[in-house]
Amino acid sequence: MKPTFFRYAVLVCCLLLNTVLVSAQKIHNKPRVVITTDGEVDDMDSFIRLLLYSNELNIVGLVYSSSEFHYAGDGKGTPFTSAMPFAKKYGTRTNLRWLGTTWMQSFIDRYATVYPNLRKHDANYPSPRRLKSLVRIGNIDFESEMDHDTEGSDFIKKLLLDADPAPLFFPVWGGTNTVARALKSIEDQYKGTPQWEAIQKKVSAKATLYIILDQDQTYQKYLSANWPDLTILLNRSMFWCFAYLWDKTVPKPYLSYLDGPWHKEHIKFGHGALASSYFLWGDGQKLANDSDHTQGDTAEALKNNMKKYAFISEGDSPSFLYLLNTGLRNLENPGYGGWGARFERSKQNPHLWVDATAPADYNGFTKKADAHFSQTRWIEALQNDFAARADWCVKPFSQANHPPQATLAGRQDISAKPGAAVRLTGLAKDPDGNAVTFRWWQYAEAGTCSEKVSIQNPGKATATFTVPANARKDETIHLVLEVTDNGSPALTRYRRVVVTVL
Repeated sequence: MKPTFFRYAVLVCCLLLNTVLVSAQKIHNKPRVVITTDGEVDDMDSFIRLLLYSNELNIVGLVYSSSEFHYAGDGKGTPFTSAMPFAKKYGTRTNLRWLGTTWMQSFIDRYATVYPNLRKHDANYPSPRRLKSLVRIGNIDFESEMDHDTEGSDFIKKLLLDADPAPLFFPVWGGTNTVARALKSIEDQYKGTPQWEAIQKKVSAKATLYIILDQDQTYQKYLSANWPDLTILLNRSMFWCFAYLWDKTVPKPYLSYLDGPWHKEHIKFGHGALASSYFLWGDGQKLANDSDHTQGDTAEALKNNMKKYAFISEGDSPSFLYLLNTGLRNLENPGYGGWGARFERSKQNPHLWVDATAPADYNGFTKKADAHFSQTRWIEALQNDFAARADWCVKPFSQANHPPQATLAGRQDISAKPGAAVRLTGLAKDPDGNAVTFRWWQYAEAGTCSEKVSIQNPGKATATFTVPANARKDETIHLVLEVTDNGSPALTRYRRVVVTVL
């Protein structure tokens, strides 16, 4: 009995240890993420979506910050006038549309009510307790305020200096001032010391900021000048297609995924407390301290020709959608494009990436180059994915849909000579046993070869194409495999093959 029991105990311990190691490895491989937010209505909707994707990310910080649109004031009645063009309309204020420092915790409480069911779909969802432990208050007094350390800036500073070599991503939903304060504190502590050069190099290599709109002056006045080697993704206008201007920028065939009937069916009702709190046009909700939040009023919705429960805005969501591992490999290079849009490297600073407009993605619906299409081309897939996760809040695993797993039979990076035939083979497995379809297509704008290729059997698992005869050495051709299941809602994942011309 004893030898048998001993062997059994050793086996159990080994299995438990292996489970812990695998789990730790999964967490390590996920992007480490610190969200900074000024708390607008679209930040709140982005936060709801973020919570539903928190299993895909290693969230290590949730920090309140300020912006040109939202600041708390210093409590002393000090007047402030914005220097930013968008916010000049607000005039001189002692505070502006400030929504407090408890709203993230409130949404985490609603997340807690659906958390047990979410774990039925993925055990990697973080506990509400852990998420609340990550909340900090950063520099919130005024727009661009970075004069003093805060618990939020100190928290960020500690993460930037820690021994973890994993990249640290900052989706910046308001101003960059709290991150800037953390970096200024590091500079103040180490500049002029023997450690400064190594510290600056380490931090610059570790941090990536995905900035939405650039909502204060701290990037232009401090970060770009003092930390020029930081990787910056600056989304200056692409985000509008997933924000307040969506009805003017999203292709017509995709508008239904943002309209009222879709949200009424898939998000707002019957999906638990978290999804039901999602802000939509004409939904009757009102943020008490935000005079600009009028969209919940039915009359206001009618005035703006919006159907009840139509999408308002998630302008900040591209910053974390960019980090999701959908198989598009965009984390390898911001120029590849993915659910968080496509960027091009600035000619002035190799570490700065801006909205890709040269060339803009070709919109197959309008037959024109479209500056927003690098984001809007994914609307159907990412909205269906959002709907599936809303289902996960309330449905058992067997009654909900889960994304297929797409893989390649060959290498993801291929070298080939002009005129060579290239064979592409994809594989797919669906966790729900659903049937899947394959679609191969060329992401022409992501590659450097100007020639379009003709893909043979693009709707099959195995497809072929011929490298153009006049393709030049070292040019690249990007081929994307799109795998979609026939579940409800239909879900899509990808694999990208990059062919370099010899």
